[in-house]
Amino acid sequence: MTIKPAQFEVHPSSGVPIYLQIIEQINAMIAGGNLDEGDMLPSVRQMATELGVNPMTISKAYSKLEAEDIVGRVRGKGMQVQKSTHSGNSKVRMQELKPMMEQAIVRGRQLGLSDEQIQSVVNKLLREYKS
Repeated sequence: MTIKPAQFEVHPSSGVPIYLQIIEQINAMIAGGNLDEGDMLPSVRQMATELGVNPMTISKAYSKLEAEDIVGRVRGKGMQVQKSTHSGNSKVRMQELKPMMEQAIVRGRQLGLSDEQIQSVVNKLLREYKS
């Protein structure tokens, strides 16, 4: 299986470097079972074009993942997932998500949104990203 660049999302104004956002998303996809050993990542050019970022940013993310033996270069094909570290424990994965959700809730409060309005945004996004 080859994952599509559209499955990634970057936020240039988040304060987190884009290459780290990509690394974190790939690691999360592996942990969540959405990427398995042998799956191919999109090419550097595909990812850069789709996400509207510099190809060197994607290359840096892939190089760091390769250095950690998470992905490996397959001559003529691109980058392939080497390790499948499924974290079957949903409690651990939920703990990983918690800080990001806390950030979103804090931002919602700063914007003066009620609990219902914040939940409405979350529910809308869940429907949009339903897999």
